[in-house]
Amino acid sequence: MAGHLRRWQVVCSVFCLALGACSGTSVGSYHGPVQCAPYARQVSGINLRGRAAGWWWAARGHYQLSHRPQPGSVLVFRASSRIPDGHVSVVRRIRTRRRIEVDHANWVGGRIERGVPVEDVSPRGDWSAVRVWWAPVGSMGRRVYPTYGFILPMR
Repeated sequence: MAGHLRRWQVVCSVFCLALGACSGTSVGSYHGPVQCAPYARQVSGINLRGRAAGWWWAARGHYQLSHRPQPGSVLVFRASSRIPDGHVSVVRRIRTRRRIEVDHANWVGGRIERGVPVEDVSPRGDWSAVRVWWAPVGSMGRRVYPTYGFILPMR
């Protein structure tokens, strides 16, 4: 069992190094979950740091901000009691005017998830409030999360 665990830790470490998306203070650490901000930075190329909720303000003057999703853009969730540091997800695909798919990390147990449905439930259709697919129950989550909008990657 110990050998199996060690092999799994090595695999996780290599994966984490390849992504540059490890948690903790040192690059390559396989202890703890993959965090959303380093993962989004690596996948999107948007070079922002700090708490996920702070990305919206940090992007001003450096990246274009929008209330419409585009593939490769980063959806920035506001800090709330459920997600005190906010959250960031990378838009993978636009499905409809009010539904997208995202890739993100640490929404469920520190894992990376790809192609996750997110739907706009804001009254004005401006993506200021969303619901996110909740994999443990296999359906859209019941909670509504406030968001700032999308940071668009440089072209």
